[in-house]
Amino acid sequence: MKLSYRGTTYEYTPAEVDTISEGELAGKYRGLDWKFCNQQKAPVQQTTVEMKYRGVALTTGEPQSAKTSAPEQARRLMMDRQVKGEKRQRSMLSRLTAELKSVPVFAH
Repeated sequence: MKLSYRGTTYEYTPAEVDTISEGELAGKYRGLDWKFCNQQKAPVQQTTVEMKYRGVALTTGEPQSAKTSAPEQARRLMMDRQVKGEKRQRSMLSRLTAELKSVPVFAH
């Protein structure tokens, strides 16, 4: 089935579910009969999906942290913390500079 979203067309193929047989009558809902259907095997979802959002590649599936070792994760966390601290310091210094520029200087 061909679908489109915001001008991008793509092909959609729904997963096929094999059923063994329809079960006996299970009840009525809004005047219609409904029955249970037994599946031959449970459907398997894709483990990895590659997508793009605004030109940036996104990958879902197994998290990146599961692929890296504990020391590598610790190193990455430490580096992220250091970068955030430096960014905070730069922000504070730029605010201080702007504040000092706005203070009038008195000549004696």
